[in-house]
Amino acid sequence: MSDPLSAPPADPSQDTGSGTSLLERPETREQAAEPGDHERFAHYVRKEKIMESALSGKPVIALCGKVWVPGRDPSKFPVCPVCKEIYDGLREPQDGEGDSGK
Repeated sequence: MSDPLSAPPADPSQDTGSGTSLLERPETREQAAEPGDHERFAHYVRKEKIMESALSGKPVIALCGKVWVPGRDPSKFPVCPVCKEIYDGLREPQDGEGDSGK
């Protein structure tokens, strides 16, 4: 009977699968948005909607579709890549107010 507290094999090729290993991958700057990432960005919203929200407390909808009541300084956060892409004309707005004349 083998000792259950013995050290794992020193040679990884002889690993029996009973241990754990660390898989390292390079980090990239441009990654897909994950849940909660909307909170890390400043978003594009129509100016009149921001004024309306400031007066009424009503939530706004960003170009990317995020719904929230603005209350922080957007200059302290990077611009949402999805909002920027839409603003630059690469995607259709998701705020429900796209140009109907196009």
